[in-house]
Amino acid sequence: MAVDPKTTCYDDTRAQCFQSYLQQSGQHKAVLQSLHNILPGEFKRIGVDKSSLDVLGVGSGGGEVDVQILTLLQSTFPDVPITIDIVEGSTQLTDNFKALVAKTPNLQKIPFAWHLMSSENYEKQVKAKGDMKKFDFIQMVQMIYYVDNLADTITFYQSLLKNNGRLMIIIGAANCGWDILWKTYEKELAVDDIRDNRSSAEVIACLKSLGLKYEEHSQPNTFDITKCFNPSSQTGKNLLNFLTMKDNFYESFTPEIRAGILDLLRNKCNTEKDGRVIFNNNMSCILVYA
Repeated sequence: MAVDPKTTCYDDTRAQCFQSYLQQSGQHKAVLQSLHNILPGEFKRIGVDKSSLDVLGVGSGGGEVDVQILTLLQSTFPDVPITIDIVEGSTQLTDNFKALVAKTPNLQKIPFAWHLMSSENYEKQVKAKGDMKKFDFIQMVQMIYYVDNLADTITFYQSLLKNNGRLMIIIGAANCGWDILWKTYEKELAVDDIRDNRSSAEVIACLKSLGLKYEEHSQPNTFDITKCFNPSSQTGKNLLNFLTMKDNFYESFTPEIRAGILDLLRNKCNTEKDGRVIFNNNMSCILVYA
């Protein structure tokens, strides 16, 4: 990666692979379908007797999920003022988010505060100021993989919750395809942006050790990775780059490791349907209580 990953999560190349992954996986659609079932009831509980609502998005990427969450919150409390703070390390993804806000009419009156930095740097900045803004709802969608210390990160963000607030962590489910791949090849993969393989199992174990109250909701998702086995497919290359968090899958590993990863993706992380290789991309939505 061309830049310090603690300053920005994705450079332009990684951001392109991320967008390719989102297009192929349908991850955001699966997440949003689940959240439409979970969040309205949660928002009603969170917002009881509150005259304003403050939201924090951490690692929000291009904002596709955040915008939908804010829209749900607005529809639940149409007359309550809302503020939103966004922590995101990628300039490109932040620009994408701002463009999305600009063409979403219902968000025009919501004040956004943009923090172009990593989660760790945001935590340092907040602690250095000593004036911690509190939030009613904090969302961390598929970003908890990137933090250095899981327990410290959860403890910090849970401490930012207002009375009756919720911290929402969305992460790959235990024994999903990602989990199997990264646990099997942890030595080869967990060396750059992601140093510790994490799934819902690790997050829940951490919450239990911290004595925090939580609830877990499953979010089923699968997608077609057949193109990963066609070396001439650019889409396949982008998916492999993102699944392994490398800028170039074919140049990053020995032939033996490449073959082993491809074999695992074909035979242990999926089901086959009509000759297509379907990846297990199941996720978990974990709601941590204030």
